[in-house]
Amino acid sequence: MEYAFNISNNLVLQGFGEMEELKYLYCVLSIVLYLFIVFLSIIIVFVIFSDTRLHEPMYILIGNLVLNGIFGSSTFFPKFIVDLITSSRTITYGNCFGQALCVTLYALYEMSTFTIMAYDRYLAVCHPLRYGILITNEKAVNLIVGSFIVTFILVLTAMLLTWKLPLCGDRINNVFCDNMSLVVLSCVDSSVSRLFSASGTILYLSITILVTLFSYVQIIVICSKISGESRQKAVHTLVTHLLNFSIFLIGFFFVFVRYRLGNIKLPVVVHVFLSTPSLTVPSLFNPLIYGVRTHVLRNCTHPSSSSIYVQWSSFRVSSDHMTFSYASSGSS
Repeated sequence: MEYAFNISNNLVLQGFGEMEELKYLYCVLSIVLYLFIVFLSIIIVFVIFSDTRLHEPMYILIGNLVLNGIFGSSTFFPKFIVDLITSSRTITYGNCFGQALCVTLYALYEMSTFTIMAYDRYLAVCHPLRYGILITNEKAVNLIVGSFIVTFILVLTAMLLTWKLPLCGDRINNVFCDNMSLVVLSCVDSSVSRLFSASGTILYLSITILVTLFSYVQIIVICSKISGESRQKAVHTLVTHLLNFSIFLIGFFFVFVRYRLGNIKLPVVVHVFLSTPSLTVPSLFNPLIYGVRTHVLRNCTHPSSSSIYVQWSSFRVSSDHMTFSYASSGSS
């Protein structure tokens, strides 16, 4: 069988055709959202790294999470905004490959960060007396660097397998590129690339989700043993974390599954509507949930708070009754 290979260096992002009528509205909203994400995230990172009182594993992980949010939103918003303004629907294959690499790296690394944060909270709640030994700043940084290296190797391998595939089509049903959007354009046998991407992603998600769920289940068990007010605060924190985590997972799973629904022809607008939240919503909610709503960072951003002693989550153990109490306090 002979294939009509695509010899053009440009690919067409069909999602922009659905936005043409309201492109200026989408453009303004995107600019405001992107600037808000970057500005808020930079403030949080600056506060964490400039205040020595926040040089603790929990805040290092928060800083890492919002930095990844800047990276993820920056892989999408700048080109998206420019394409809306110029009414451009094309992207070169090289730029598409680079964007797909960054988008996939952001998504998987976000999962890793959520998992490490869940593990950190598990140690703080379930092993409060040994927390300072089990997780130090150095160990937190090692976990961050190690997870990034593993994620990068996994993503790069999958993308290199995709790079070798000759393309027969040039139309992508979205407003940005991801790995599977390139794989489905191939008209040769792509089973190796599909198998590696699917198995690698499923294994990666299985490990991270199981560790995250285990950590939060253990936290819930401990929370059931503490006082009513403390339990309410702890459950509220868990709900907000899990809400943000769930929103990210919904978008991520759709990106992973939608190209494997070969017999179902989804409209382009559905592809756009269900795939973009995974890049935009977590990047916005992360600094709001983990930063602005954190009592420590909120106080540190006010110049008048020159002398603040805040401990966001302190768990004390009564040696007589072995009961846990959760405190969330701030005093000057």
